[in-house]
Amino acid sequence: MTTVPSRKARHVKRKHWALLVAATTLPLAVTTGAAAETPDQGPAPAATCTYTPAVPADNFKGIPVFDAKKAAKPYSATLKTSQGTITFQALTDKAPCTTFSFRFLAEHDYFDRSHCHRLTTQRLWVLQCGDPTGTGSGGPGYSFPDENLDGATYPAGTVAMANAGPNTNGSQFFLVWKDTKLSPAYTPFGRVTGGMDVLQRIAAGGEDDQNGPGDGFPTLPVEFKRVRIGNR
Repeated sequence: MTTVPSRKARHVKRKHWALLVAATTLPLAVTTGAAAETPDQGPAPAATCTYTPAVPADNFKGIPVFDAKKAAKPYSATLKTSQGTITFQALTDKAPCTTFSFRFLAEHDYFDRSHCHRLTTQRLWVLQCGDPTGTGSGGPGYSFPDENLDGATYPAGTVAMANAGPNTNGSQFFLVWKDTKLSPAYTPFGRVTGGMDVLQRIAAGGEDDQNGPGDGFPTLPVEFKRVRIGNR
């Protein structure tokens, strides 16, 4: 499926990370080197878990080397933001490549001091984050395949990857603050376990419509002070 860029997409030689809504043309975009969002076909074979060098390489921390034993270990992520703390449980059994990448980036302080650059409040309801440039066009310097898409749905509390098309996952991800209908193209890799009230307060604050009605920069700034991984 072809992604549709937001109206404010920057004129740079980077792919546009977009979130597409089933039965609508409203995109949830990231203007990064490549990005979009996806969910449940069980653990991916380790052989398919390859991280491929890609551009852009913003705040580059290196390229992870998949470790199946470490990837299988359950963990929770704590997102300490300027608006409050959000926690989620990683779906390591369903999206091992994705959760391993998120752990790698978090353990290398990749997300710290970055901010969530996009909030949508019409037809789909998500907060999009993970771009260190804050432009929607940033990426970690590598990409990796989609996972967990068979029968994927996006109820409130879902944490999923943003992308620029099939198998273009990088660092950008989104948090669903209200049940959202999307095509199963965005890897679900976590479930919010705390801080839904924080997400909903951010959403209630609205956005600036810079990408169109109901799609823009959140009025309440959301900066990641720290993103930490805990074994659980």
